Amino acid sequence: MSKNKKPKRFLFEEVLAFLQHNQSKAFNYKQLGAAMEINNEAERFMLIETLETLKQQGFVIEPEKGRYEAKQTKEYLTGTIDFTTQGTAFVIVADLENDIFIPARKSKDALQGDLVKVLIDKSHRGRRKEGSVVEVITRAKTEFVGTIKINPKFAFVVPDSNKLHVDFFIRNSDINGAKDGQKVQIKLKEWKAGDQNPIATVENVFGFPGEHKTEMNAIMAEYGLPEHFPTAIENEAKKLPTEITNAEIAKRRDFRGITTFTIDPVDAKDFDDALSIEKLENGFWEIGVHIADVSHYLKEHTELDKEAVQRATSVYLVDRCIPMLPEVLSNFVCSLRPDEEKLCFSAVFQLDDDAQIHEQWFGKTVIKSDRRFTYEEVQTIIETKQGEYKDDILVLDRLAKKLRDERTKKGSIFFDKAEVKFNLDEEGNPIGVFFKTQKDAHKLIEDFMLLANRKVAEFLGKPSGKDEHAEGAKSKKQNTAKNLCVYRIHDIPSDEKMQELSGFAARFGYQMNITNKTKISQSINKLLVDVKNKKEQSMMELLAVRSMPKAIYTIKNAGHYGLGFEYYTHFTSPIRRYPDVLVHRLLEARLNHKNYSNADELEKLCKHSSDMERVAAEAERASVKYKQVEFMKDKIGQTFDGIITGVTEWGIYVEVIENKCEGMIRSRDLKGDQFSFDEENYRYVGRNSNKIYALGDTVKITVMDADLMKKQLNYAFADMAQSNNNAGFKGKRGSRGKEEKMPEASKTKFIDHKRRRGR
Repeated sequence: MSKNKKPKRFLFEEVLAFLQHNQSKAFNYKQLGAAMEINNEAERFMLIETLETLKQQGFVIEPEKGRYEAKQTKEYLTGTIDFTTQGTAFVIVADLENDIFIPARKSKDALQGDLVKVLIDKSHRGRRKEGSVVEVITRAKTEFVGTIKINPKFAFVVPDSNKLHVDFFIRNSDINGAKDGQKVQIKLKEWKAGDQNPIATVENVFGFPGEHKTEMNAIMAEYGLPEHFPTAIENEAKKLPTEITNAEIAKRRDFRGITTFTIDPVDAKDFDDALSIEKLENGFWEIGVHIADVSHYLKEHTELDKEAVQRATSVYLVDRCIPMLPEVLSNFVCSLRPDEEKLCFSAVFQLDDDAQIHEQWFGKTVIKSDRRFTYEEVQTIIETKQGEYKDDILVLDRLAKKLRDERTKKGSIFFDKAEVKFNLDEEGNPIGVFFKTQKDAHKLIEDFMLLANRKVAEFLGKPSGKDEHAEGAKSKKQNTAKNLCVYRIHDIPSDEKMQELSGFAARFGYQMNITNKTKISQSINKLLVDVKNKKEQSMMELLAVRSMPKAIYTIKNAGHYGLGFEYYTHFTSPIRRYPDVLVHRLLEARLNHKNYSNADELEKLCKHSSDMERVAAEAERASVKYKQVEFMKDKIGQTFDGIITGVTEWGIYVEVIENKCEGMIRSRDLKGDQFSFDEENYRYVGRNSNKIYALGDTVKITVMDADLMKKQLNYAFADMAQSNNNAGFKGKRGSRGKEEKMPEASKTKFIDHKRRRGR
C-alpha cells in the first residue's frame, strides 16, 4: 500500500507526542524522520515546518542549532475540545486520565472538535484540572449547518448542533440567495480576536425547515456525507473489467455445483455474503462462508480506492443508503445475486454435528447462488420445517445454535434490543413505525459470519502453528510473515460502569457478580434473560448496552469482550466497510506468503475507519430522531404509555412504549409540587407529596410539542399536561437572541444515546 502524505494535524500531534515521550532528549529532523518512518522529501519539508511551528508556539525548544526537545512545562497542554450543550467544554488530552474543564468564557475562538492549546489554571483548587484555550491549532471542520436569520443590514446563522455555542455572522453580500428562516450550509471565513461571533458565508441553501428533502440533505451536509459519487469515480467503476474469464476461474476453488444461497433483509440490494452446505463422505458438514471479492476489483492507488478510503463505510439513513462503493460494484458486480457466477473470498469449515471444527480453508472461490432468501422466508422454514432447501436450512440452524451455545459458555453477551424502522410514503413522510428484532434466521447468518470473522483473525493474528489449517499455512514462508491484522476490538467494561449497573440492578432485585470478566458477562446475560417481559426490561437493556465501551478498529489486539473472542476482525462485509477490504488484502498476501502494508499506515486507516463509523452512527441517529419527531407532530395532545429512560438535573426523558419515540419533560415544567433531583437514585422527589419519578418507571405522558427544527419532542406527565399547556413550552431567550436548546440526554449517567454499529 502506498504511503500517503501525512496530514498536518496528524504530524503536529505525532511529533509533539514523540518529543514529550522522550523528555530531555534532543533530536534533529533526520532522527525524527527515521523514527516516524518519514521517507519522502515532501514529508521531510513538512516535518521541518512543524518543528519550527512547535518552537514558535512554545511547545519545544532548540537547545542547539537544528536539535529539538519538548519544553518541560506543565502549564500548556494540547487536546481536542468537546463542548457541552451549556457552552462549557472539556479538552481531551492523550495519556491524561481526566479531561480539562474549560469554563464557557475561556473557550476563546474554539469550536467543537478543534485541536487546541490550553493553559492550565494553577490557581484552581478543585478536584479537576481547569484551564483556558489560548490557541486553536487545527479546525476540526469549517462547514456547518443551521437556520439563517436575515436582518436589513446583516444575517446570522443559528447552528443546528447543540455543541456549537455561537451564531455565525453573515454579511449581506454572502447570503447566496437564502431566504429568512431557511436551512443553509455555511463556511467559516474568519474569527478575529475580540469579535463575539465568527464570520461565515452561505455555501448551500437546502430549503425551509420541516421539509423532508431539506432536513435529510441538511443532515448529510452536517456530517459531511456526500450526496453523489464524483463523475470521474462513477466512470472509473463502469470501466472496470467485470467478465469472469476461464483463466480467472482456474485460479480459484469452484463452488458453482454446491448448494449455495443468500439470506438478507427483504429490501436489500447488495448481497455480500452467501452460505454453501455439503455433506462430505467423512460425515462432516462442509460449510462455506462466501464473501464478495471486492478487493479483486477495488485496486490500490486508484481514485476509486481513495474514494472508498475517504468514505470508509456505507451510511444508512432512514430513507436512503449512502454507499461506500458505486452502485455498479455494490449492487451488481460484487452483489451475490442468484443464478449469476460471482468471484468470492471464502472461509470454508468442516464441522461435525456438534459444530466442532475439524478442518478450515481460506481462499479465492467462484460461486453461483441457487436462491435469494429473505429473513422472513427462512424464519418460516425454521418454524414450520417446510419449504425450499428446508433440509439444508434446518441443518444450518442447528449448527448455528451449537456455535451460539459455545459462545455463551465462553462469555459472549447477547443484546437483542429492537431497532426502530419507519414506513415512509412517496414523499418520505413517516406513516408507521415498526421494530426489527433478531429471530433465528438473523442469528443463523450472524453465527456463521462471526465464525468466519473469528477464524480469519486467528489465522492472521495468532503466532504460526496455532490452529492453522489453511492452504499454505504451515510453510516456512508463512512462519516468517508478520502477524499483522486489522482487529475489531471491544474492551472490558470499566469497574465504575459495572458497579453502577450492578447497583442499579440491585434496586430491582437483580444480583450481579462483577468479580471478574467471565462473571460479568454471565451476570449481564442472566440479567437480560431475567428482565424479559418485565416493566424494567427496556431500561435495563439500555443500561447494559451503554455500560459497554465502544468497539473500534486497530492493529493492536485486545480481544472482543462482548463476543468473548480472543481474536476478532471484520471480514464479511467489504461492500460496505473498508476495514473488511483491508482484511481481504492482508489475508490474500498471507496466503501468497507476502507482507501487505505496514503497521503505522494500517493503524491510521483503522483510526479513520473508527472515526467514520462514529460519524455514520451519529448521522443515522439524527435521521431517526428527525423522523420520530415528524411522526409525532400530528399527535400533540395525545396520551401514551411510556417508560422513564433518563433522569437529569434539567429534566426527565421518557420513551413511548408503542413507538419508542423519546421526549423530554423539563424539570421546570414539573407542576403541582416542588420537585428535587436525587442524582444518586436517578429520580425526582416531590417535597410535599413525596411523589417519585424514577428511572425505569412506567408513566403516562401527553405530547406537548414536536419541534422539527431542533429534532426534539416535549412531553408532560398526563396529570400535569393541562397546567403545562396553559403555561406553554416556550424556551427562554438566550444571550444570542434565540430559544434555549434542550440539553441532550448524552450527559445522563448511562443514557448516552450512543448506538453500537455492529460487532
